[in-house]
Amino acid sequence: MILVNTDYISGKNLEMLGLVKGSTVQSKNIGKDISQGFKTLVGGELKAYNDMMNEARTLATKRMAEEAESLGADAIVNIRYASSAIMQGAAEIIAYGTAVKFV
Repeated sequence: MILVNTDYISGKNLEMLGLVKGSTVQSKNIGKDISQGFKTLVGGELKAYNDMMNEARTLATKRMAEEAESLGADAIVNIRYASSAIMQGAAEIIAYGTAVKFV
């Protein structure tokens, strides 16, 4: 499966199959929330939350690719990501794009 954030793939003619997406809602445990809260007092990277968001993007991308594969797609073009806070310490990540087949 080819994944790109452009609306084309060089050298390929594409037949668009439709929108595909994958999402997940992730949170850290209360211990991580407390330790990351203390980190905001001194500043710096919130590594636990950074790791959580990376895991969420990976899972959302995997789910999007699985949906595209179920349509018989060869690639997904114009991939985008969005996130939103659901509650303190929890976030939703959605990955979406256009599933295409090579012609």
